[in-house]
Amino acid sequence: MVDAAASFDGNRVAANEAPARAPASSRDRLTTAVGAGLADYAEFCASALFAPAQSASWVRNWATETKSDMVVATLNIDDRPAFSLALEVMRNGPFRVARFAGGRHANGNFPAAYPRLLPSIDSPAIRSLFSAIAKARPDIDLVSLERLLPDLDGAANPLAALPNFASPNLALAVDLDGGFDALLARASGKRKRKKHRSQTRKFEAIGSFRRIEARSREEVDRLLGAFFDMKEARFAKMGIANVFGDEGVRAFFQALFADALAEERPSFLLHGLEVAGKLRAVTGSSRSGKRLICEFGAIAEDDLASTSPGDFLFFDNIQEACELGFDVYDFSVGDEPYKRLWCDIEVRHLEVLAPLTLKGRALATGLRQGSRAKAFIKNNPTVWKLTKMLRRRVAGQAAAPAASEDDS
Repeated sequence: MVDAAASFDGNRVAANEAPARAPASSRDRLTTAVGAGLADYAEFCASALFAPAQSASWVRNWATETKSDMVVATLNIDDRPAFSLALEVMRNGPFRVARFAGGRHANGNFPAAYPRLLPSIDSPAIRSLFSAIAKARPDIDLVSLERLLPDLDGAANPLAALPNFASPNLALAVDLDGGFDALLARASGKRKRKKHRSQTRKFEAIGSFRRIEARSREEVDRLLGAFFDMKEARFAKMGIANVFGDEGVRAFFQALFADALAEERPSFLLHGLEVAGKLRAVTGSSRSGKRLICEFGAIAEDDLASTSPGDFLFFDNIQEACELGFDVYDFSVGDEPYKRLWCDIEVRHLEVLAPLTLKGRALATGLRQGSRAKAFIKNNPTVWKLTKMLRRRVAGQAAAPAASEDDS
């Protein structure tokens, strides 16, 4: 039997019934019915395999703080939950799109799945789930599942069984096999140690410095507050829309990292580098099995920016990851020079577009074409460099009138 999805916004839950049938495998005939919600999703996650952005804490806090229109779709096999999708429904012009909760903040996605039943979660079963969503929510045009991990802890992503294409954004990671000394031996260790010692001397010349891990709500708020300020300044300089600017998004991250403090082994961690009483770099990380994932990072655009405080913090974070027994340090999505200094693993995420209406088919075609264009730009060093240069120039021109007005 297959059970599929309940929709809700905020704390209000509305259950619907939408029977349908589809084979999940050559052995089973499955029935779909809408009826699961956040509580059921959290209960399922207690025994499921999932990526950090599909955790119950992530989904609950995103729904609560952003007041998103949510859909939870659950597939049952042999009368037990086997697979669940927690999605937010967003407007995209005249279209409605269901996507992973968190949108662009959700990276390296792997839906919640019961490990022993993974072999039974095939393409027909997942399509039956999409059919149930379409019947329960006929307003949804497209299910867009971006930045999918090909596998997690050796288990193949069941969504990869559907037609898919490569994400335009490469993800980078570091193999921690053999520990930190072995890693440095493979990755220009002498140069990295020399730079770290030089940075230490520069920090000491200014005042005391320390690496901080947020262990209280006050520290979470302080580190995230500094991070949001750093990102706002950085994005403005680069001419990029600030994806952390929305108050609901900021409240979500504050709740997510604060809630993790109550866990015996926190699933989300904040670290900061403080020099002379000021935070100069901040990273936010998640734990996923033997993988430590850097979800985000930023540095202060101040007099110490030229000393690369972000590189210094990454050095210490990766060293600690080795000491704690992690197998991989994951820099997540984005191909940047500072990541290449460490990384020896490339991960190409997958994307799945499942149209539920004729409008959705048209949107999916446009999104695929847009993804190809992005891939061309980002995979061509010359074009990508020119794109970033033009973006910064436009940002500078936009800021100039404001500066002249302030001076008048």
